[in-house]
Amino acid sequence: MDQLDFHKNSSTPPPRTSLPIIQRLISVYKLWYEYLPHFHKTSRYTLGKKIDFLFIEAAELMFIAGHLEKSQKLPYVQKAIGKLDTLKFFLQISWEIQMLDNKKYIVLSKPLDEIGRMLGGWLRQLQLKPNPIKNGAGK
Repeated sequence: MDQLDFHKNSSTPPPRTSLPIIQRLISVYKLWYEYLPHFHKTSRYTLGKKIDFLFIEAAELMFIAGHLEKSQKLPYVQKAIGKLDTLKFFLQISWEIQMLDNKKYIVLSKPLDEIGRMLGGWLRQLQLKPNPIKNGAGK
């Protein structure tokens, strides 16, 4: 069993093969994971778990989209954008009810806004119609 416990036996993490957008989301999730235990008990298992679940769902959708053919990515990227927007909405609520202080809210919100811009760029790229002249067709 010791050989399966790479957290204790390895000084380096397993190699990352995921997209930069997923790596950024994971780094923000790690911060969130540190903040969650400090939520008041009345919100930790409701609002806190909802936010946690939205992080996981957004990461899952981005991961799936990253491994599909281009023609299949669009609905997953659109859903990921929806999950990210919902995540930001619930983070704002947690800040408004003072489950997150200003500093923690900003530390989470800024990279999530950047991730949102990255997803928006990914969406625009997927929505572009191929140019037949650039692809050699139409000659």
